Amino acid sequence: MTDWESLTVAQLKEECSARGLAVGGRKADLIARLEAASSKTSSQAAEEDAIEEAVIDAELVDEAEKFNPQELLTRAKELPVPVLAVIGIMLVGTMGGAVLYGDDLIDWIQGSPDYELIEFDPASARGYAQSLVDLGHPQWEGRMSGTVEEHNTAEFIKSNFTTMGIPSTIEDFDVPMFVIDDEPELSICHAGDVGQSFPAFACGATDINAQFIEFEHRSDFVLQGYSGSAFIRYVDDIEVVDLGTGNETADWSSAASAVALVHMTAETESNTALFKRASENDVSGLILINERQNCDELVSGDCVPYFKSVGISEIDNIPTNLGFIMVSKSVGQTLIDEVVNGDGRLEFRTYVENAGEATVKVPCGIIQGKTDQLIIIGAHHDTVYMGQGAVDDTSGTATVLEMARQFGLIESQLGTPKHTIYFCTWGGEEEGLFGSSAWVDKHRNNLYENLRLYINLDMNHVDAERNTGVTLFGNHKADVEHIRGITDKFKQEHPDLANRYNINVRHLANTDMPYNSDHAPFVYNIDEDDSDGTKYGRAVVCYGSGSTEYHTYLDNMDRFNEESLAVSGIIYGSLVYHLAYS
Repeated sequence: MTDWESLTVAQLKEECSARGLAVGGRKADLIARLEAASSKTSSQAAEEDAIEEAVIDAELVDEAEKFNPQELLTRAKELPVPVLAVIGIMLVGTMGGAVLYGDDLIDWIQGSPDYELIEFDPASARGYAQSLVDLGHPQWEGRMSGTVEEHNTAEFIKSNFTTMGIPSTIEDFDVPMFVIDDEPELSICHAGDVGQSFPAFACGATDINAQFIEFEHRSDFVLQGYSGSAFIRYVDDIEVVDLGTGNETADWSSAASAVALVHMTAETESNTALFKRASENDVSGLILINERQNCDELVSGDCVPYFKSVGISEIDNIPTNLGFIMVSKSVGQTLIDEVVNGDGRLEFRTYVENAGEATVKVPCGIIQGKTDQLIIIGAHHDTVYMGQGAVDDTSGTATVLEMARQFGLIESQLGTPKHTIYFCTWGGEEEGLFGSSAWVDKHRNNLYENLRLYINLDMNHVDAERNTGVTLFGNHKADVEHIRGITDKFKQEHPDLANRYNINVRHLANTDMPYNSDHAPFVYNIDEDDSDGTKYGRAVVCYGSGSTEYHTYLDNMDRFNEESLAVSGIIYGSLVYHLAYS
């Protein structure tokens, strides 16, 4: 009998790999695994091989069609069924076009899985994050979809897959997109001595004693998605009309050919609704005052402006000359005091082309499996235009890269996985999930036939000081139960992390999955049939917490907490390992 204790950890891993056993865990785990494998009789090994083959067959079955599954399973569970009978039940279940209720039977055959946790290096993830941030715009820091910064980011990700030894692709998609040609401007002027006598010269170069208030782009105001180009000058002396919350009862017609000022409170509707009303009433400019998000949390006594987009699919004709910005609460009050209720003049310029298309990139690293069944791990690599997006979603992209690196190492040790594994990052998320939607549309047939699971990592980051942990959720009970089991193992092996970051696991119905990130096309769009028989894709998602800097210029690396990425990276990575290698 081999003296396993005398071998080093590296030698034990080689022995495990040679026997097709998992190579993760401590030395004691490796020894126990080898001793258990060595004690098996040939008949036991044959039985396990037979079960494994049957389980693989069952997992490949399309569970959209079911043959009285629960009754069959209930009767079978009452009997001491040998391996051949188990296979017989599978065959009976698949006869005549009916199929087996795969997950319940697989769980019954396998019993409680002995999950193996993959490794995850937070320092490596931070390195990826910093490199991504460094690719941002030289002034505004963001990696906006369709820009050279977003394209360089996609190429950087692809090159990293190559360095890891993972074959990779990059695909281009032309999608609806706005283009920012120059930095927006916002200021107030009180006419000087000349301007008060000759309004045509107000606030010009010759207007002596004119007083100006300049507002800072990014910290005082930001563009909103699909703003048009506005060219409002002091000399125009344009009226600014306060429309309150700007809802349907507001007098939008009074703001025709003027600038509409809207207070964003809990009652205010979406950007899309406001932009649509402004367009329908020939408004020249739309200014949204932030009075409801991040107030007094980032800047004392103020609410920092942030980027939000517009659902252009809901607008028949996008207005090209309607400037749309959000200002901080303090700037909004200044506009009310100095312009609405005073004699100040507004200058408001935006330089945005919003009626065209731009190219977004989708890089994917691909580990080819023994079957065409697909596990896809994704995050969006684009950010809002005016911020680093360290959390949203550099954190998710960095996690995908570190998971890919780990699976490159696993493949080199254990060989080909059962399922094909994709690591993809998406452009175009911030403006409407354009990259992932276009990719799903292109690959719909393959996804319809072969998608086993999509994993989405969007802001899976947890702030070190202000957080409520992570939320892990999915739309299929068996996947969620695996997550619960892996989470239990995670708490045992990483108690310090588990104590610092509360882990909330939830199962949602298909139709309850939110349509707010790149998992949505994989859930809702892989089946073009709109009937009641729609096939929903299986997906799991991770959201973090505490990131008040979301979509502002303050979402930078100052508060980046790479340690927190290990929670979702290990749990979801171990789920992939369980599905693909166990």
